[in-house]
Amino acid sequence: MDLVALQGVLDNFSFAVLFATMLIYWTGAAFPQIPYLPALGTAGMTIANLCIATLLGARWLEAGYFPLSNLYESLFFLVWGITTIHLLAETMSGSRLVGVATAPVAMAITAFAALTLPDGMQASAPLVPALKSNWLMMHVSVMMLSYATLMVGALLAIAFLVVTRGQNVELKGSSVGTGAYRDKAYRLNRASGSGDQLTNVAMQSGGTAVLEPVTIEATLSPQRLSLADTLDNISYRVIGLGFPLLTIGIIAGAVWANEAWGSYWSWDPKETWAMITWLVFAAYLHSRITKGWQGRRPAILAAVGFVVVWVCYLGVNLLGKGLHSYGWFL
Repeated sequence: MDLVALQGVLDNFSFAVLFATMLIYWTGAAFPQIPYLPALGTAGMTIANLCIATLLGARWLEAGYFPLSNLYESLFFLVWGITTIHLLAETMSGSRLVGVATAPVAMAITAFAALTLPDGMQASAPLVPALKSNWLMMHVSVMMLSYATLMVGALLAIAFLVVTRGQNVELKGSSVGTGAYRDKAYRLNRASGSGDQLTNVAMQSGGTAVLEPVTIEATLSPQRLSLADTLDNISYRVIGLGFPLLTIGIIAGAVWANEAWGSYWSWDPKETWAMITWLVFAAYLHSRITKGWQGRRPAILAAVGFVVVWVCYLGVNLLGKGLHSYGWFL
């Protein structure tokens, strides 16, 4: 079997595996008492990850350059990144429910790349002059990994909003600066105290500070609260990993731009939306680290970031304008 035929087999097989894995994760979420489903879901994601890695390796050998030069290659690299970060998130959280959010997206991207793109867009082609540089691997691969990581973190934030039904619930304190947590009875406590109420500081007339109880009504089951805690925490940690990757990718791109075009920054659509993406997730991390935000507000911000990442990755390329127009659909 030659390398081209191998790629055709692997992309379709990856789609089939991810489709089956999505069904396994969804069935496991609906019927958690069924044994072995969580392990099967993880195994499916691992197999898909290895298949895509093999596909990209075969592509590299066939074309002679790092496989990130067209839409087909970049989509599969994105799926490889999503499945890799998914496995990392599962390991960190210990929850197999991560796949309920990530598997459908990975499957949909794979289906689009393998089954929808015409053969001409799937075939490898000689690099355009602008891409004949070692910076192709250094810049584009890091940017794609950052997109994949931020997408997974944002998907988990969206899953948090679904689990909590958009309610503003108090969590265990997975963000810096909160100090709130739940005991075994799911009563809210401060880190330095006990009881089932939080307190606010209020000022009486005359300037005397007093503590006033803040009543928090638990409108979600303990199971949903526990899952919400996990999703909020792991989303924060995954986005915290993706943001430095995005920063490094943007800096590497600026150095490459100066080498290729004589300017570090030109404010073309791709660069502008990369900056917007950076600002959205910088605001997310700033709100959590310095303001102690948790739960609904940062989750909504991350959900906005999910849309912004897709606009930066694909949306602006549809314009076919700017210095990146050679890859108008890359």
